[in-house]
Amino acid sequence: MATVISYGAAEVVTGSCHLLELNNGKRILVDCGMFQGTVEKRNYEDFDFDPASVDYLLLTHAHLDHTGRIPKLVKEGFSGTIVATDATIDLAEVILMDSAKIMREDFQTRYKKAQRRGTEAKVVPPLYEEEDVVKALSLTRRYPKYDEPFELCKDVTVTYRDAGHILGSAFIEIVYLEGDVKRTIVFSGDIGNDNDMVLPKLTPCKKADYLYVESTYGDRNHQGNIESLEEFKKVINDTMKNWGNVLIPSFAIERTQEILCILKEMHDKGELPECKIFLDSPMATKATQIYNQYTHELLSRKCEAFKERDGSVFDFEGLTYTLTVDESKQINDVDHRAIIIAGSGMCNGGRILHHLKNRLWNRKNAILFVGYQAVGTLGRRIVDGAKWAKIYHEDIRVQASIHTINGFSAHADQSGILEWVEKIKGLERIFLIHGEKPKEVVLRKVMGEKLHEKAHIVAPEEVIYLS
Repeated sequence: MATVISYGAAEVVTGSCHLLELNNGKRILVDCGMFQGTVEKRNYEDFDFDPASVDYLLLTHAHLDHTGRIPKLVKEGFSGTIVATDATIDLAEVILMDSAKIMREDFQTRYKKAQRRGTEAKVVPPLYEEEDVVKALSLTRRYPKYDEPFELCKDVTVTYRDAGHILGSAFIEIVYLEGDVKRTIVFSGDIGNDNDMVLPKLTPCKKADYLYVESTYGDRNHQGNIESLEEFKKVINDTMKNWGNVLIPSFAIERTQEILCILKEMHDKGELPECKIFLDSPMATKATQIYNQYTHELLSRKCEAFKERDGSVFDFEGLTYTLTVDESKQINDVDHRAIIIAGSGMCNGGRILHHLKNRLWNRKNAILFVGYQAVGTLGRRIVDGAKWAKIYHEDIRVQASIHTINGFSAHADQSGILEWVEKIKGLERIFLIHGEKPKEVVLRKVMGEKLHEKAHIVAPEEVIYLS
């Protein structure tokens, strides 16, 4: 009997890692992501399975919470085949290299401080270095195309479908033999919000026996696209009229590209006030370049039209990419009427911290959150109403206006999840993952009421027997 054990993203959003063991003895790991927020210490724990025993690693998409522990997995013995779309591998390389760089710099800072106290032996080293990323991504790889089934191994067929979440993202259908009967298990990864700004819409899933589905926003519905756009434009216009600045902590992948598309369209329509716009994130800049390379079929028709007209999907007059530290520091000289898009999206590192330190205390400024904020992150504390923020060991008064627009989320909301699940034929069992437990409890209840489907909330390392 096939089994699944979730070693991450069970009753939490991050750390995606699901081990499927089939009757033929093959072991398939779906994602190997990093834990973030209050559970990030779990990254340094040993895997509760033998990485060397895993035959295949299937990636749903490139986000750090789905790929961030791959180099650690390889360091500890995995030498099998990695399966992911071309775009996922390209983006994962950028993300993992950036992750290794941040961990190395953080380690060096902590080590120097510990040396002064004589406690350097206690400083925990990084999970991995850049060379570990190179080694991990040099393993044998397979590049599936959307909607084209392929044989993973004997008696196992895999199909990747467009999840509409980020470039190259997929939900994965795995068909295997249970005795003489074919069974299908689907891992949703993260499914998209269908806002159609940058990506085509989420592909329907037609049939499955077992479904592992995300529940990040299982307790709520997002604000509508039109309302979200209007609120975004209002924050921009009101802040510029007040001679302030707008800070947008943004995830480097997908969210940044959506924001650039919105600003470009505002520019084209004459709706953008006179201002300077900075994309202050080397990783987001690299990701934007990758998006620009994959326009055909993988991006929305709007993006295709931008590329055909301008030769670039995202560039427009007034937009500046700041790659170096010196260029980033020069943004501090801009006193007013600036829109600063910087990482990280949850304010737990990156250049956004410098901008928050310099501008969070000013009532004229606005902080515009456009994505999920995990429990334990600075972004979550600010969104939850913190009056003070500790940034680089200094307490900064939170006086800028705080705005949250969840309509730009790359995740499906409750209605989106229900609509997608409702169309799946033959479902026998539903398993909720990738969500905080209170949100999963809400989604489970709603699924029972509206879909007449009983869903199970997966506990960490719970053994699920598929029968």
